[in-house]
Amino acid sequence: MKKSVLVFMLISGLSFSQKSLKVSDLQPKTEDSTFPVISYAENPLVENKINTFLQVNELEYVPNSGSNPFKLVSTGTTSYSNYVYFYSWEKLETPKNILSIGMDGEASGAYPENFSVWKNFDLRTGNFINIQDLFQASSVKTIERLLGEKVKKRVNDFLVELKSEKNPPEETQEQIGLYEECSTEQSLEYIQYFFGKDRLTFVAGRCSNHAMRALDDLGSHKLELTYKELEKYWSPYARNLLNGSNKVEKTSFRNKLYKGKIDGKYPITVLVSRFYPADNSSELSSFNAEYWYDKNKKLIQWDGQMKGNHISITENDHYDDATNQWIPRAFVEADMNGNKISGTWQDYKTKKNLSIELEEL
Repeated sequence: MKKSVLVFMLISGLSFSQKSLKVSDLQPKTEDSTFPVISYAENPLVENKINTFLQVNELEYVPNSGSNPFKLVSTGTTSYSNYVYFYSWEKLETPKNILSIGMDGEASGAYPENFSVWKNFDLRTGNFINIQDLFQASSVKTIERLLGEKVKKRVNDFLVELKSEKNPPEETQEQIGLYEECSTEQSLEYIQYFFGKDRLTFVAGRCSNHAMRALDDLGSHKLELTYKELEKYWSPYARNLLNGSNKVEKTSFRNKLYKGKIDGKYPITVLVSRFYPADNSSELSSFNAEYWYDKNKKLIQWDGQMKGNHISITENDHYDDATNQWIPRAFVEADMNGNKISGTWQDYKTKKNLSIELEEL
Protein backbone atom coordinates (compact mmCIF):
# COMPACT_ATOMS: atom_id res chain seq x y z
CA MET A 1 0.00 0.00 0.00
CA LYS A 2 2.80 2.41 0.95
CA LYS A 3 4.57 1.62 -2.32
CA SER A 4 1.41 2.43 -4.30
CA VAL A 5 1.01 5.74 -2.48
CA LEU A 6 4.65 6.62 -3.18
CA VAL A 7 4.29 5.84 -6.90
CA PHE A 8 1.12 7.95 -7.02
CA MET A 9 2.91 10.85 -5.33
CA LEU A 10 5.80 10.65 -7.78
CA ILE A 11 3.47 10.60 -10.77
CA SER A 12 1.41 13.46 -9.33
CA GLY A 13 4.57 15.47 -8.71
CA LEU A 14 5.73 14.91 -12.28
CA SER A 15 2.34 15.96 -13.62
CA PHE A 16 2.38 19.12 -11.51
CA SER A 17 5.90 19.91 -12.70
CA GLN A 18 4.79 19.76 -16.34
CA LYS A 19 1.59 21.70 -15.77
CA SER A 20 3.24 24.47 -13.76
CA LEU A 21 5.12 25.77 -16.82
CA LYS A 22 3.17 28.56 -18.49
CA VAL A 23 4.06 30.68 -21.51
CA SER A 24 2.22 33.96 -22.05
CA ASP A 25 2.73 37.32 -23.76
CA LEU A 26 5.36 39.75 -22.53
CA GLN A 27 3.72 43.09 -21.80
CA PRO A 28 2.98 45.53 -23.29
CA LYS A 29 1.78 43.29 -26.12
CA THR A 30 0.94 44.83 -29.51
CA GLU A 31 0.49 43.33 -32.97
CA ASP A 32 4.18 44.09 -33.62
CA SER A 33 5.38 43.04 -30.18
CA THR A 34 4.09 39.56 -29.43
CA PHE A 35 6.83 37.86 -27.47
CA PRO A 36 6.87 34.92 -25.03
CA VAL A 37 7.49 35.17 -21.30
CA ILE A 38 7.87 32.12 -19.06
CA SER A 39 6.20 31.41 -15.74
CA TYR A 40 7.49 28.36 -13.88
CA ALA A 41 6.36 28.31 -10.25
CA GLU A 42 8.04 24.95 -9.75
CA ASN A 43 11.49 26.44 -10.40
CA PRO A 44 11.87 30.26 -10.23
CA LEU A 45 15.59 30.07 -11.11
CA VAL A 46 14.82 28.27 -14.38
CA GLU A 47 12.06 30.80 -15.09
CA ASN A 48 14.45 33.70 -14.51
CA LYS A 49 17.24 32.22 -16.64
CA ILE A 50 14.99 31.52 -19.63
CA ASN A 51 13.34 34.95 -19.53
CA THR A 52 16.69 36.68 -19.13
CA PHE A 53 18.18 34.80 -22.07
CA LEU A 54 15.22 35.48 -24.35
CA GLN A 55 14.92 39.17 -23.54
CA VAL A 56 18.62 40.00 -23.60
CA ASN A 57 19.34 37.88 -26.67
CA GLU A 58 16.34 38.93 -28.77
CA LEU A 59 15.35 42.36 -27.43
CA GLU A 60 18.63 43.65 -25.94
CA TYR A 61 16.59 44.30 -22.82
CA VAL A 62 17.53 43.31 -19.28
CA PRO A 63 14.38 42.18 -17.43
CA ASN A 64 12.89 44.85 -15.17
CA SER A 65 15.18 47.58 -16.52
CA GLY A 66 12.37 49.73 -17.94
CA SER A 67 8.67 49.91 -18.68
CA ASN A 68 8.89 48.81 -22.33
CA PRO A 69 11.00 45.74 -23.21
CA PHE A 70 10.45 46.45 -26.93
CA LYS A 71 11.84 49.99 -26.92
CA LEU A 72 15.11 49.25 -28.73
CA VAL A 73 13.82 46.76 -31.30
CA SER A 74 10.74 48.86 -32.13
CA THR A 75 12.76 52.05 -32.68
CA GLY A 76 15.72 50.59 -34.58
CA THR A 77 18.16 51.51 -31.82
CA THR A 78 19.60 48.07 -31.12
CA SER A 79 23.35 47.48 -31.37
CA TYR A 80 22.81 46.40 -34.99
CA SER A 81 20.45 49.34 -35.79
CA ASN A 82 17.57 47.20 -37.04
CA TYR A 83 13.86 47.45 -36.43
CA VAL A 84 12.60 44.06 -35.27
CA TYR A 85 8.95 43.11 -34.98
CA PHE A 86 7.67 39.95 -33.32
CA TYR A 87 4.31 38.81 -34.66
CA SER A 88 3.69 35.45 -32.99
CA TRP A 89 5.15 32.64 -30.92
CA GLU A 90 4.34 28.98 -30.35
CA LYS A 91 5.21 26.53 -27.59
CA LEU A 92 5.98 23.19 -29.21
CA GLU A 93 5.18 19.69 -27.96
CA THR A 94 8.43 18.21 -26.63
CA PRO A 95 9.84 15.64 -24.18
CA LYS A 96 9.30 16.74 -20.58
CA ASN A 97 12.80 18.09 -19.92
CA ILE A 98 12.67 20.46 -22.90
CA LEU A 99 11.01 23.76 -23.74
CA SER A 100 11.02 24.70 -27.44
CA ILE A 101 9.50 27.99 -28.57
CA GLY A 102 9.15 29.16 -32.17
CA MET A 103 8.88 32.87 -33.00
CA ASP A 104 7.93 34.63 -36.23
CA GLY A 105 8.62 38.23 -37.05
CA GLU A 106 10.18 40.75 -39.38
CA ALA A 107 13.53 42.54 -39.28
CA SER A 108 14.11 45.77 -41.18
CA GLY A 109 17.64 46.83 -42.03
CA ALA A 110 18.35 47.92 -45.59
CA TYR A 111 15.33 45.79 -46.56
CA PRO A 112 12.51 44.24 -44.52
CA GLU A 113 12.60 40.46 -44.24
CA ASN A 114 10.44 37.94 -42.41
CA PHE A 115 12.14 35.49 -40.08
CA SER A 116 11.42 32.42 -38.00
CA VAL A 117 13.57 31.45 -35.03
CA TRP A 118 13.43 28.65 -32.49
CA LYS A 119 14.82 28.67 -28.97
CA ASN A 120 15.29 25.49 -26.95
CA PHE A 121 15.85 25.22 -23.20
CA ASP A 122 16.69 22.52 -20.69
CA LEU A 123 13.94 22.74 -18.06
CA ARG A 124 16.13 21.04 -15.46
CA THR A 125 18.63 23.92 -15.48
CA GLY A 126 17.14 26.76 -17.54
CA ASN A 127 20.14 26.60 -19.87
CA PHE A 128 19.85 27.17 -23.60
CA ILE A 129 20.33 23.85 -25.41
CA ASN A 130 23.32 24.06 -27.74
CA ILE A 131 23.07 21.70 -30.66
CA GLN A 132 26.78 20.87 -30.36
CA ASP A 133 26.14 19.46 -26.88
CA LEU A 134 23.64 16.94 -28.23
CA PHE A 135 26.11 14.86 -30.21
CA GLN A 136 29.30 12.95 -29.54
CA ALA A 137 32.27 14.94 -30.83
CA SER A 138 33.12 12.10 -33.21
CA SER A 139 29.60 12.22 -34.69
CA VAL A 140 29.34 15.92 -35.56
CA LYS A 141 30.80 15.56 -39.06
CA THR A 142 28.49 12.61 -39.72
CA ILE A 143 25.43 14.64 -38.72
CA GLU A 144 26.56 17.56 -40.88
CA ARG A 145 27.06 15.19 -43.82
CA LEU A 146 23.59 13.65 -43.35
CA LEU A 147 22.00 17.10 -43.30
CA GLY A 148 23.97 18.20 -46.35
CA GLU A 149 22.80 15.14 -48.25
CA LYS A 150 19.18 15.87 -47.37
CA VAL A 151 19.48 19.48 -48.56
CA LYS A 152 21.25 18.38 -51.74
CA LYS A 153 18.51 15.85 -52.52
CA ARG A 154 15.79 18.44 -51.96
CA VAL A 155 17.53 20.94 -54.25
CA ASN A 156 18.33 18.35 -56.93
CA ASP A 157 14.78 16.99 -56.94
CA PHE A 158 13.46 20.50 -57.51
CA LEU A 159 16.03 21.10 -60.25
CA VAL A 160 14.80 18.00 -62.07
CA GLU A 161 11.27 19.39 -61.88
CA LEU A 162 12.35 22.81 -63.18
CA LYS A 163 14.38 21.36 -66.04
CA SER A 164 11.50 19.16 -67.15
CA GLU A 165 9.59 22.21 -68.39
CA LYS A 166 9.56 22.70 -72.14
CA ASN A 167 10.48 26.22 -73.23
CA PRO A 168 10.86 27.46 -69.63
CA PRO A 169 10.31 31.19 -69.04
CA GLU A 170 13.17 33.48 -68.01
CA GLU A 171 12.19 33.23 -64.35
CA THR A 172 12.55 29.45 -64.41
CA GLN A 173 15.96 29.78 -66.06
CA GLU A 174 17.01 32.12 -63.25
CA GLN A 175 15.72 29.63 -60.68
CA ILE A 176 17.76 26.87 -62.29
CA GLY A 177 20.86 29.04 -62.06
CA LEU A 178 20.10 29.81 -58.40
CA TYR A 179 19.79 26.16 -57.38
CA GLU A 180 22.70 24.92 -59.50
CA GLU A 181 24.96 27.33 -57.60
CA CYS A 182 23.47 26.55 -54.19
CA SER A 183 25.93 25.30 -51.59
CA THR A 184 24.38 22.36 -49.75
CA GLU A 185 27.13 21.75 -47.19
CA GLN A 186 25.95 22.19 -43.61
CA SER A 187 27.52 23.16 -40.30
CA LEU A 188 25.88 22.76 -36.90
CA GLU A 189 27.35 26.14 -36.03
CA TYR A 190 24.90 27.91 -38.35
CA ILE A 191 21.82 25.71 -38.39
CA GLN A 192 18.59 26.24 -36.47
CA TYR A 193 16.72 23.40 -34.77
CA PHE A 194 13.77 22.57 -32.58
CA PHE A 195 12.50 19.56 -30.68
CA GLY A 196 9.29 17.69 -31.33
CA LYS A 197 7.58 14.85 -29.53
CA ASP A 198 9.68 12.16 -31.23
CA ARG A 199 12.01 13.99 -33.61
CA LEU A 200 14.51 16.79 -34.00
CA THR A 201 13.94 19.23 -36.85
CA PHE A 202 16.94 21.02 -38.32
CA VAL A 203 16.31 24.23 -40.27
CA ALA A 204 19.04 24.93 -42.82
CA GLY A 205 19.40 28.28 -44.52
CA ARG A 206 17.90 28.89 -47.94
CA CYS A 207 19.81 28.98 -51.24
CA SER A 208 19.03 32.63 -51.97
CA ASN A 209 20.29 35.93 -50.62
CA HIS A 210 17.80 38.72 -49.97
CA ALA A 211 17.91 40.05 -53.54
CA MET A 212 17.11 36.62 -55.01
CA ARG A 213 14.58 35.55 -52.42
CA ALA A 214 11.56 36.07 -54.68
CA LEU A 215 12.93 33.35 -56.97
CA ASP A 216 13.52 30.87 -54.16
CA ASP A 217 10.44 28.65 -53.98
CA LEU A 218 12.16 26.18 -51.66
CA GLY A 219 13.05 28.67 -48.94
CA SER A 220 14.62 27.29 -45.78
CA HIS A 221 15.17 23.54 -45.58
CA LYS A 222 13.35 21.78 -42.72
CA LEU A 223 15.02 18.43 -42.20
CA GLU A 224 13.51 15.92 -39.77
CA LEU A 225 15.37 13.10 -38.06
CA THR A 226 13.67 10.95 -35.43
CA TYR A 227 15.26 10.49 -32.04
CA LYS A 228 15.56 6.81 -32.90
CA GLU A 229 17.54 7.64 -36.05
CA LEU A 230 19.85 9.89 -34.04
CA GLU A 231 20.18 7.56 -31.06
CA LYS A 232 23.64 6.22 -31.91
CA TYR A 233 25.01 9.76 -32.25
CA TRP A 234 23.68 11.22 -28.98
CA SER A 235 26.01 12.48 -26.28
CA PRO A 236 25.37 11.34 -22.68
CA TYR A 237 23.85 14.78 -22.07
CA ALA A 238 21.33 14.31 -24.89
CA ARG A 239 20.39 10.79 -23.75
CA ASN A 240 19.56 12.00 -20.24
CA LEU A 241 17.81 15.09 -21.57
CA LEU A 242 15.51 13.07 -23.82
CA ASN A 243 14.80 10.11 -21.56
CA GLY A 244 13.49 12.28 -18.72
CA SER A 245 16.46 11.78 -16.39
CA ASN A 246 17.32 14.40 -13.78
CA LYS A 247 21.03 13.70 -14.26
CA VAL A 248 22.65 16.68 -15.98
CA GLU A 249 25.96 16.26 -17.78
CA LYS A 250 28.42 19.12 -18.21
CA THR A 251 27.77 21.26 -21.28
CA SER A 252 29.77 23.86 -23.17
CA PHE A 253 30.57 27.48 -22.32
CA ARG A 254 28.38 28.97 -25.04
CA ASN A 255 25.05 30.65 -24.19
CA LYS A 256 25.61 30.33 -20.44
CA LEU A 257 24.58 32.84 -17.77
CA TYR A 258 26.99 33.75 -14.98
CA LYS A 259 26.54 35.79 -11.81
CA GLY A 260 29.23 37.34 -9.68
CA LYS A 261 30.92 40.51 -8.48
CA ILE A 262 33.58 42.99 -9.51
CA ASP A 263 35.79 44.13 -6.62
CA GLY A 264 33.75 41.92 -4.33
CA LYS A 265 30.97 44.50 -4.07
CA TYR A 266 29.47 45.26 -7.49
CA PRO A 267 27.04 42.47 -8.50
CA ILE A 268 27.00 41.68 -12.22
CA THR A 269 25.35 39.19 -14.57
CA VAL A 270 26.98 37.88 -17.75
CA LEU A 271 25.46 36.19 -20.81
CA VAL A 272 27.83 34.44 -23.21
CA SER A 273 26.01 35.09 -26.49
CA ARG A 274 28.37 33.76 -29.18
CA PHE A 275 31.17 31.21 -29.12
CA TYR A 276 33.53 30.39 -31.98
CA PRO A 277 35.56 27.30 -31.03
CA ALA A 278 39.10 26.67 -32.19
CA ASP A 279 39.90 23.50 -34.09
CA ASN A 280 41.88 22.20 -31.11
CA SER A 281 42.50 23.11 -27.47
CA SER A 282 45.94 24.58 -28.16
CA GLU A 283 44.46 27.34 -30.33
CA LEU A 284 42.42 30.42 -29.49
CA SER A 285 38.63 30.27 -29.39
CA SER A 286 36.69 33.53 -29.43
CA PHE A 287 33.40 34.62 -27.93
CA ASN A 288 31.07 37.57 -27.43
CA ALA A 289 29.23 38.31 -24.23
CA GLU A 290 27.03 40.95 -22.66
CA TYR A 291 27.13 41.86 -19.01
CA TRP A 292 25.36 44.33 -16.80
CA TYR A 293 25.63 45.68 -13.30
CA ASP A 294 22.58 44.38 -11.48
CA LYS A 295 21.94 47.87 -10.11
CA ASN A 296 21.66 49.83 -13.39
CA LYS A 297 20.93 46.97 -15.83
CA LYS A 298 22.62 48.54 -18.87
CA LEU A 299 24.18 46.13 -21.37
CA ILE A 300 27.96 46.27 -21.82
CA GLN A 301 29.67 44.33 -24.61
CA TRP A 302 32.59 41.96 -24.13
CA ASP A 303 34.80 40.52 -26.87
CA GLY A 304 36.77 37.58 -25.55
CA GLN A 305 39.27 34.89 -26.38
CA MET A 306 39.82 31.56 -24.68
CA LYS A 307 42.82 29.25 -24.73
CA GLY A 308 42.51 26.19 -22.54
CA ASN A 309 40.99 27.50 -19.30
CA HIS A 310 42.33 31.06 -19.67
CA ILE A 311 40.05 33.88 -20.77
CA SER A 312 41.06 37.32 -22.09
CA ILE A 313 38.35 39.96 -22.61
CA THR A 314 38.25 43.46 -24.06
CA GLU A 315 35.48 45.75 -22.86
CA ASN A 316 35.12 48.59 -25.35
CA ASP A 317 33.99 52.06 -24.32
CA HIS A 318 33.19 53.83 -27.59
CA TYR A 319 34.13 54.06 -31.25
CA ASP A 320 36.45 56.92 -32.19
CA ASP A 321 35.58 58.18 -35.68
CA ALA A 322 38.76 60.25 -35.85
CA THR A 323 41.03 57.23 -35.43
CA ASN A 324 38.61 54.64 -36.85
CA GLN A 325 39.01 52.35 -33.86
CA TRP A 326 37.31 51.23 -30.69
CA ILE A 327 38.57 52.81 -27.47
CA PRO A 328 38.64 50.22 -24.67
CA ARG A 329 37.22 50.75 -21.19
CA ALA A 330 38.72 47.71 -19.50
CA PHE A 331 40.50 44.40 -19.91
CA VAL A 332 39.70 41.14 -18.14
CA GLU A 333 42.17 38.31 -17.54
CA ALA A 334 40.63 35.29 -15.84
CA ASP A 335 40.73 31.53 -15.51
CA MET A 336 37.88 29.05 -15.61
CA ASN A 337 37.74 26.35 -12.97
CA GLY A 338 34.70 24.12 -13.34
CA ASN A 339 31.64 26.37 -13.28
CA LYS A 340 33.56 29.33 -11.83
CA ILE A 341 35.59 32.12 -13.43
CA SER A 342 38.00 34.27 -11.43
CA GLY A 343 40.56 36.91 -12.35
CA THR A 344 41.05 40.66 -12.67
CA TRP A 345 39.16 43.53 -14.31
CA GLN A 346 41.63 46.30 -15.23
CA ASP A 347 40.55 49.88 -15.91
CA TYR A 348 42.07 50.96 -19.24
CA LYS A 349 42.77 54.55 -18.15
CA THR A 350 43.92 54.14 -14.56
CA LYS A 351 45.36 50.60 -14.90
CA LYS A 352 43.73 49.82 -11.56
CA ASN A 353 43.03 46.11 -11.05
CA LEU A 354 39.80 44.91 -9.47
CA SER A 355 38.92 41.31 -8.73
CA ILE A 356 36.21 39.60 -10.77
CA GLU A 357 34.49 36.42 -9.60
CA LEU A 358 31.76 34.67 -11.58
CA GLU A 359 29.79 31.47 -11.15
CA GLU A 360 27.53 29.75 -13.63
CA LEU A 361 23.87 30.21 -12.79
